Amino acid sequence: MPYVIAEPCIGTKDASCVAVCPVDCIYEGEDQYYINPDECIDCGACEPECPVEAIFADDSVPEQWKSYIEKNRKFFGA
Repeated sequence: MPYVIAEPCIGTKDASCVAVCPVDCIYEGEDQYYINPDECIDCGACEPECPVEAIFADDSVPEQWKSYIEKNRKFFGA
């Protein structure tokens, strides 16, 4: 999974990341956005656009938000 959207997105859902994604792999969930790992091309365009700094490379997710890796997987049924 290339990128994960973590807790700072909850309740914010700014959509700046969606607008810059060249492959439309970011989907809106009930409380936050999610990046589809099967569609993401690992370009990183979304990361600097997030105004709440909620997007992380999967190997850089802060310890307190590691649970969002699994939450992302579950959203896409993986």
